[in-house]
Amino acid sequence: MRYIEPHGHMVSRTTDDYQDMALAGCAAICEPAFWAGFDRSSADGFYDYFCQLTEHEPKRAAKFGIPHFCWLCINPKESEDTKLAEEVISLIPQFLDKPTVLGIGEIGLNKNSRNELKVLELHVEVAAKHNQLILVHTPHLEDKLKGTKLILDVLKNDKRIQPERVIIDHVEEHTIQLVLDAGFWAGMTLYPESKCTPARAIDMLEVYGNERIWMNSACDWGMSVPLAVPRTALEMKKRGHTAELIDKVIYQNPLQFLQQTPRFKLL
Repeated sequence: MRYIEPHGHMVSRTTDDYQDMALAGCAAICEPAFWAGFDRSSADGFYDYFCQLTEHEPKRAAKFGIPHFCWLCINPKESEDTKLAEEVISLIPQFLDKPTVLGIGEIGLNKNSRNELKVLELHVEVAAKHNQLILVHTPHLEDKLKGTKLILDVLKNDKRIQPERVIIDHVEEHTIQLVLDAGFWAGMTLYPESKCTPARAIDMLEVYGNERIWMNSACDWGMSVPLAVPRTALEMKKRGHTAELIDKVIYQNPLQFLQQTPRFKLL
């Protein structure tokens, strides 16, 4: 089996997870900038974090033969402080020429607040100005539908943004059609207790098709499984899906999206 982990927060994982992912056939890991498990107090903390994502984490992944890529932003969970967000966003352009940076992400909304929307727009401006791919975080639970609609409005209102270069992550049954109909990519995040279980993800594939869709584990600080993608592939096999379809969903689809930037190169 071969697969790409297109959204995994590896700074929160141990080296054992890297080893397990390599043994399972992981061909590449893409790590969006995320919350650190606590709120950072200054832009300096984010500068060090961006250095960690662009310089140090690729070396850790390389020990297990896995290429590591990243996305940069201030995560929606820390976007309420707009002054801090503006300082952090001003740091991002100096990192965009790093060889493993894929684009801007994971940006989006957490509580659908006015300040979060402002910071989302600032991120979109950076992405448009520098012609970057975009990875979007949609809020959880009861706020997901409203937040998804707000995010789509922001993206569609900027004529510079090409939908095929944007992945809207954490889609669920009530949001996936909105995302696909608008021409964006849809990401399904596989969690044991929230977001999307493997069974639900496969159900959505069977209902909505397999174009412009990827699956990811996120594997962050909470209850999560770094091997969620290959485990879901095995469930697809049990349901009778072909090896070709499984490969398309867990390898070819993320490859198709990520190769829109020349920086995404596999070993």
